[in-house]
Amino acid sequence: MIDGFPVIDAVVHAYNWAPDNYANRYGAILAQQVYHATHAAAAPGYRLPQDTWIRDWSVEEISNVSFVESYADIAVHHALQIGAYKDGSCSFAKALEAKQRWPNRTVAYAGVDPLDGKRALDELDRQVELLKPVGVKLYPNTFVADQVKGWRMDDPEVAFPVFERARKLGLKVVAIHKAVPMGPVPMDVYKVDDIDRAAIAFPELNFEIVHGGAAFVEETAWQLARFQNVWVNLEITSAMLVHAPGQFHDAMFNLMRVGQEHALRRIMWGTGCMAIHPRPALERFVREFRFNDDTVTLGGVRQITDADKHRILADNYAEMVGLDLGSRLAAIGNDEFAKRRGTGAPAAPYSTTASAGRAE
Repeated sequence: MIDGFPVIDAVVHAYNWAPDNYANRYGAILAQQVYHATHAAAAPGYRLPQDTWIRDWSVEEISNVSFVESYADIAVHHALQIGAYKDGSCSFAKALEAKQRWPNRTVAYAGVDPLDGKRALDELDRQVELLKPVGVKLYPNTFVADQVKGWRMDDPEVAFPVFERARKLGLKVVAIHKAVPMGPVPMDVYKVDDIDRAAIAFPELNFEIVHGGAAFVEETAWQLARFQNVWVNLEITSAMLVHAPGQFHDAMFNLMRVGQEHALRRIMWGTGCMAIHPRPALERFVREFRFNDDTVTLGGVRQITDADKHRILADNYAEMVGLDLGSRLAAIGNDEFAKRRGTGAPAAPYSTTASAGRAE
């Protein structure tokens, strides 16, 4: 909690970027891309040298960074199935560990690759039985040997069977990585237009655009305005508060401009910890962010209020998945992380991890 605001970080990752986990040449390429992008976006004092960032991160480290070094109350662990890595990069086993060790602090997503066909459906069945996730996380392309293959959310043969299985299994959310391309791949499948037909065909499911507002902002804004079941996760976009606050200001303005209040109710906080440390962006959002006067006067949107920030930081996500936020907060009020976090400033960046003392 920060300044009285509860915080649900809608996406955290316990990445395994270690070279012995690379399944093909794209493993190194993706690790380098994400490292350099997030290193450039990080605040001074929150940057790690490459050798302490590109490694296998534990669930305990991610939890420490989220709950002791920053202000999150609940973290949403995404199990990933990225074919460039032997374990998918963020393994199902790690999401399960987090759920078992800290059930009141953890929400989990399964992770499958729709291009696996029936194997993906069987794997989703398995993960739902063991993990009890609220959603499934998908990537729009896969890496097989030296090939990259993409798929679209409106594909009735590739995507719709996964959505139908998710619906039957009682999942609330289909989260799709968009806007930020993963390596030297075609950009087409990272656009958001293919979400339209998915949202129409599966009104019972919520479609979560991960990295919403980082690109294709106009199209995303119109989706928020048109569809009750399209939501935006601010992972990566939130980092702009640190390295490009004007871009974050414009992204939020454009996301709101079309749908106004309707859009505000479906924008959710996310950081992507451990890719980037969650504390600086969160402090700037809570304590500094507001629209400039010209935006309010001439742009046709009202000023962001504390109530809006409360919704973005916690209430919207809780509503999307049916989470009883009050009960969760009560359950963690005196847990191990609450005791370690205390009432003072958070612990120093990465001081609770194997990278302690290396932040620059």
